[in-house]
Amino acid sequence: MTQPIARKVTISLPDTLLRYADARAAESAMSRSQLIAELLLRLKQQEEDALAAEGYRFYAHEAEDFAETSRRAVSEALSEAG
Repeated sequence: MTQPIARKVTISLPDTLLRYADARAAESAMSRSQLIAELLLRLKQQEEDALAAEGYRFYAHEAEDFAETSRRAVSEALSEAG
């Protein structure tokens, strides 16, 4: 798998946040850029997971409604046939 193309950007951070980022990067044996990229990737994944979970909840409700409607229809059909 090929690595995505990395682009240089300039960002401004408060000193305290920059010191924290540098310390975390050093603890993780990665560069500041790698740390920021990793954290953004995690945030993106969390947002995608939350969106997927919301979709699953919505469609689960839809499936429950369909199942109940189908159950009633089959029950009525069987009652009329019997």
